[in-house]
Amino acid sequence: MLPNAKTVLPAAALIAALLSPTARAQTPSHIVTSQKLDWETAAALAAEAVRICAAQGYSVTATVVDTTGHEQAVVKGDTVPLQSLSVSYRKAYTAYAYGLAFNKNTTSELIAAGVTGPANGALNTIPEVLFVPGGVTLRSSSHTILGGLGVSGAPGGDKDEACALHAVEKFRNSLQ
Repeated sequence: MLPNAKTVLPAAALIAALLSPTARAQTPSHIVTSQKLDWETAAALAAEAVRICAAQGYSVTATVVDTTGHEQAVVKGDTVPLQSLSVSYRKAYTAYAYGLAFNKNTTSELIAAGVTGPANGALNTIPEVLFVPGGVTLRSSSHTILGGLGVSGAPGGDKDEACALHAVEKFRNSLQ
């Protein structure tokens, strides 16, 4: 038996509706996407922080973490102490994770706001966390969190953080 026009037309309309762009846009997606820096920008940002500190006579390591909290780029100065590698990562991680949670831009701001946790220092027992100046939260121009930049090796976290802040400022237009 052949279908009649009354059944074919509604079926065709249903198929057309399901295939239309508006119908697809309303279909729930099970894919999660996030924004982060591309590797070239992350590497250039870390290199710039090392360069800025080197111009001041400080050999440092700079680490960029992405939105998963993992190292995306690491640039190590020529004569940095061994611990600067892990410290720069931990500063970047802290700036990213806690900057995101508490809406702060640097590890110094987190410390000033008392985000370091209870008096017993419980937050400092988390292996990746380090509440020491030198970390900067990376944000897009629309304030989307893109990761963190940590610098370590200068004689004082304030100097590390100044290098990181200057590098971020230089790349401000790239963080869009």
